[in-house]
Amino acid sequence: LDQPEVITAFLNEVLQNGNPEELIVAMGHVAKAMGMTVIAEKTGMSRTSLYKALQPNTKPQFDTIFKVLKAFGGEIEIKAAPLTE
Repeated sequence: LDQPEVITAFLNEVLQNGNPEELIVAMGHVAKAMGMTVIAEKTGMSRTSLYKALQPNTKPQFDTIFKVLKAFGGEIEIKAAPLTE
């Protein structure tokens, strides 16, 4: 998890095949790999708050997820998917 392309592929894989909790945990792994202090500075959050938000069994606010993804150098994209009944 040391290059943007690898991070993006990792998070997209979790997003497509996992659940919200797994995505939060995966984001925690990326933040640790990139340096929690660096991500905290980029998001404007404290390290403590960031650690708490990215632990298993947490439900961080969307704003937190958005800030952390931006700090990773990522962005959210919505695309059409087949509707399920």
